Formats: sequence, C-alpha cells, structure tokens
Amino acid sequence: MFPGTNCEHDVVEAVESLGGVAELVWHGDDNLRGVDALVLPGGFAHGDALRPGAIARFSRVMAAVADMAAAGAPVVGICNGFQVLTEAHLLPGALQKNRHLSFLCQMTELVVSSDRSVLTRGIAPGRRLRVPVNHFEGNYTASPEVLRRLEDEGRVVLRYVDNPNGSANDIAGICNEAGNVVGLMPHPERASSELLGSTDGAVLLRALLEPSGAGTAGPPVAVTG
Repeated sequence: MFPGTNCEHDVVEAVESLGGVAELVWHGDDNLRGVDALVLPGGFAHGDALRPGAIARFSRVMAAVADMAAAGAPVVGICNGFQVLTEAHLLPGALQKNRHLSFLCQMTELVVSSDRSVLTRGIAPGRRLRVPVNHFEGNYTASPEVLRRLEDEGRVVLRYVDNPNGSANDIAGICNEAGNVVGLMPHPERASSELLGSTDGAVLLRALLEPSGAGTAGPPVAVTG
C-alpha cells in the first residue's frame, strides 16, 4: 500500500474468492517475503503529486518489485499500478490525461489480443470481456517505435472495443518482453462477482493464479500499491 492506494482490499477479496492467499505489503517494506505473484492495485499513490506513479516509483518496495520482475515472477499493475510500472520503467510508454479531459468510471468492453502474458495465458485471443475503468489519466501513449515493437511482439494483451480515453491503438493493457510484467487500466477485481455486474475480470485473475500455484498451498500473492 502506498499512501493513497484505495483498491488493495478489492484485489484481496477477488484473489481470495478464487482460492488464492493474499497478503498486503506496505510501500516502505524492502522484502516481499517469497510471494508467488505481485499486484500493484489502483488508487492515487501519493495523491498523484507531480504525476501518477512518479513518487511511488522511489518507494523502498520498488527495488524488490524490480527484482521480482527480473526473476520472471508475475507482476501486475492495475490502473495506478500500471502508471507506477511505467514510471519505474518496468513497462514502456506512459499514461496521460484522457481524451476530452474527463474522469471515466464506466463498464468497458475489452478484447484479448494476446495470450502471451501471465494475465491472459490460456485465454483465446479475440475473447471479449466486460471490465470497468475508473481513471482520469489512462490514455496510453508511446513513441511510434515502441508501439510498433509492442504490436510486432504480441505485447498488447488487451484492447478497448470502443476506446473511451484515446489510448494509442486502443491499448488497454501491455506486457514486457518476457510476458511476466503486465499493466492494464481496467479493474478486473471490480468484475469478479455477479454482484458487481460481471465476472469477466475473474477470467484474468484466474489466469494469473492457477499456473503459479498461488491458488493452492504455495506462498501468497502480495498486493501492494
């Protein structure tokens, strides 16, 4: 949790509803305690001062996050977590203010465009999912060279069907070269129960949990903003 993180308990509830074990981690910690996977949830880390994620990237925990990513373990950033991953250069590009400068809080339709990430493995490309967004700065941007590389390497993992924020190439989520670090603006934890209006987010979280063994008797999933 960073000061300003506000979606960590949503992620914990979603992970545990799928049989996983979740453990909250404070941003001042320097040890992730051997967890199988890491989720950086949404919110407003450090009040989005300077720009979203710009201060959070210097937190003590981020060295351990970078080490975990380099070791090939699953690291997923949701919304503000995606912004933190780009600021920390664990993912390319940046998130800027939405088109029309409006805050978005709505259900969106996504299409899985690649199954080569820890969040989309086993999910057939072309599958559509209903997952909400909740952001003001979710407009993904990158240089033409980076966008071309993401497309050529199959690293755009999720796209918007009806682009709500102006993101380049309708990008809703991307991964790193190895596929173990993923950032996405939509909130799968908010679409993990019929009570929330959709269970499509559970499809993504289940893909994260099941191959890693985090949903069985192994170490837990760490949730840190």
